[in-house]
Amino acid sequence: MIEIYTGIDIVDNRRFKRAVEKYGEKFINRIFNKAEIDYCKEKVEYFECLAARFAAKEATIKAFFSAFKVKLAFKEITIKGKRNEPAEILLHLKERRDFSLEKPYKSTISISHERDFSVAVVIIYTL
Repeated sequence: MIEIYTGIDIVDNRRFKRAVEKYGEKFINRIFNKAEIDYCKEKVEYFECLAARFAAKEATIKAFFSAFKVKLAFKEITIKGKRNEPAEILLHLKERRDFSLEKPYKSTISISHERDFSVAVVIIYTL
């Protein structure tokens, strides 16, 4: 039987920008990996791009916990941007020994941002 789990998050882009300006690279590097940072640096809307990925990671954490009762860390998740295609969730769990996935799954993600807010929805389907 297929089971469906969801996660959603919304970020105030102005508040996120203030946090980045206040805490700088230390804040960014605690949440994002180099590929995500480089992807967003290419965008005119740098802070909105990062905020959208932050929302995507939060939504992933929520959906994954609902599905598997395991809390992921920000750095265990990569939100891979693709030009003119939907983003993709990549998980880095090989080092984790505290759990094993008991059932196969698929995930989908939808990210959107505009001037004031960024939002992400993640759906996990277990098979």
